[in-house]
Amino acid sequence: MMQTATLLFLGFLILQRLSELVIAKRNTARLLAKGAYEVGAGHYPVMVIMHSLWIIALMVLGHDQSVAFGWLALFAVLQVLRVWILGSLGSRWTTRIIILEEPLVVRGPFRYVSHPNYMLVVAEIIVAPMVLGLVWVAVVFTILNAAMLWVRIGVEHKALAPLRAA
Repeated sequence: MMQTATLLFLGFLILQRLSELVIAKRNTARLLAKGAYEVGAGHYPVMVIMHSLWIIALMVLGHDQSVAFGWLALFAVLQVLRVWILGSLGSRWTTRIIILEEPLVVRGPFRYVSHPNYMLVVAEIIVAPMVLGLVWVAVVFTILNAAMLWVRIGVEHKALAPLRAA
């Protein structure tokens, strides 16, 4: 039987990701309407599948696990960082690589690192499974995510190079 803390954790994760997809879709449409364009669309479905499988693995393999509250506390800290990142990007945050020919965002965590959202997702892909004691899920999806980010960051850097030079 699923424990209450486990149910709340998994429910939060699912609701968060679904709400982010809604926000991302809205922001993408607004950016495209402003003349922005998408790059790297070919790998996007693979990324969605990978993240969906990660959540499914957490649900299927973690539904009967106890919550490790130390890991949960770290996950909560990551959520504060998530809010900071999304707030810093505002209407420019999306799950796709959308290029708007305007100056890049350099406030918030973007003052310190180029890809804070990717760093956050790397941490979440490790920490969320650890909340449920699923070490091998953390390892497998960290490897898959690293391959995805290798492709994604390469595409993004190439597309953003002209804006960085300006």
